[in-house]
Amino acid sequence: MRLTTLLDTLDSGGSAIQSGAATGYTLEDERAQFDRVISELIPCRVNDSELWFAEQGAQVEQAKALCRSCPLMEGCLAGAIDRAEPWGVWGGQVFIDGVVVATKRGRGRPRKDATHAA
Repeated sequence: MRLTTLLDTLDSGGSAIQSGAATGYTLEDERAQFDRVISELIPCRVNDSELWFAEQGAQVEQAKALCRSCPLMEGCLAGAIDRAEPWGVWGGQVFIDGVVVATKRGRGRPRKDATHAA
């Protein structure tokens, strides 16, 4: 079963894991079980969360690479764009001041465009 089908089934009140009547589980039990199963597939849930907000370029690139294996990458990116996330790696892209940028520049480096320098 595809991940999106599982999510749609659960959100519509159905059971994505097993029938609640047959197992005696409540909807909350099923949601908790579903969250545990899904969280093992999502890189930002199983790795150090600081990686997605790192300052060093190598760590940022590592977070972006991990995002590429995530089944929720597209939804994560769309949500981050909608929320105008102020910074971090979301959906495999780097956000700075709510805008997607190609690469993150290190701290203390001069601006690329000298006309913006004060």
